[in-house]
Amino acid sequence: MRTRFTLRTATALALVLVSLLGSLSVAAHGGETGTAPNGLFFVDYRSLNGGADGVALVNLDPESDGFGEILQTLELGEGVLPHHLYYNHDQSRLYNTALGGAFLYELILERDADDIPTITGATPIDTGGSIVGEDMYFSEDGSSFWVTFIGGSGGERDGSVGVFDARTNELLQTIVAPEPEDPASGEPFLLYPHGISANEARGYMVVTSTVHPDLVTGMGNTVTLIDMDTKEPVQTVLVGESWEDLSQPVEVLMLRDGLPSYVLVTTVMGGDVWVAPFDEATGRLGEFTEVIDGSTNELGIALEFYIGPGQDPESDEDQLLYVSFAVPGVVNAYSLDNLPELELVKTFQAEPGTHHFGFFRTESGREAMVIQNNLLNGEGINAGTLTIVDIHSGEQLGRVDLPGDHGILPESLESAMGNAHFVHH
Repeated sequence: MRTRFTLRTATALALVLVSLLGSLSVAAHGGETGTAPNGLFFVDYRSLNGGADGVALVNLDPESDGFGEILQTLELGEGVLPHHLYYNHDQSRLYNTALGGAFLYELILERDADDIPTITGATPIDTGGSIVGEDMYFSEDGSSFWVTFIGGSGGERDGSVGVFDARTNELLQTIVAPEPEDPASGEPFLLYPHGISANEARGYMVVTSTVHPDLVTGMGNTVTLIDMDTKEPVQTVLVGESWEDLSQPVEVLMLRDGLPSYVLVTTVMGGDVWVAPFDEATGRLGEFTEVIDGSTNELGIALEFYIGPGQDPESDEDQLLYVSFAVPGVVNAYSLDNLPELELVKTFQAEPGTHHFGFFRTESGREAMVIQNNLLNGEGINAGTLTIVDIHSGEQLGRVDLPGDHGILPESLESAMGNAHFVHH
């Protein structure tokens, strides 16, 4: 049997990272697009100097005169820890989940004559008592958005998914499903929900179970399937070798738009990628199988999924699956042609803590990727840099050191011009 992280190792990692949530008491996205037209990115950040956390607008095009400059900052408050930026389905509104503060915000945008946005304010959204906002999914008809809340209402074994009106931001429903006494009983449940993805043509959504907000109290190892019509969890499936294997699934991608019916999951423990078939006839998930073993590929802490540009710079139909690995700090691109197998096409070198990333075109038209290198300020996985690479040659085009230059640590990023990926989770 291959070597995996043990519970003791997982707990040790959690203790290393526990400072990320500071003073908290307990405390994907529908649209598709091509590469963004320029290198302006909104960057969520935490202050390293005891000040307020917030969002910065940064020029990340290495071919531009203002490369690396911060054009604007909006402070959200001390301990807010803004976590993920999401445009709504038609990319007219921008949202931010947070590990602290109000846990969910709409960032109010104002655009100039060239359609360049700046943020004029942030409106907290009432989450109905759900805490620690993580991932979002926007419905294709623009009527609703769904948010995972790792902390649920604050219990030790908790978690919830909120359904909101996308026009008014009003909370419509909170989905909860308590963990049964025996998680292997077959009864569906929600626990520490983190990643979220959906295939609306099939009528189903999937969410992962990762870890308690304090990173110590409990850890998950499942994916739960939700009927989007009834908003009821209908199936919970193990991601791991056994129920004692606390794999900590992070992000999940339910393939859609003509791709084969599979669900893909990244895990913290082992740095693996798992795949399960989705049976369209029964509306249920099959068994998850490990297709990328991080321990045998010198990879650890698998994190984000995005579908982005392929090797043909002139074709939006040529797409690859990009996956970030915090250890050693790389983004790998895989072919989707032979699912459920994932064939490695290219590795992009970044720095320890590789996490979020996005695609854009430089001033000269080169297709590039911005890579954010920091996982929640964990020791050894918090380089804090932003690496820009050419996605065809792999050449590093530039590097921005926000901690060294400005005393802020990047937590996530998104193109200021719209979704910087074809499919986000």
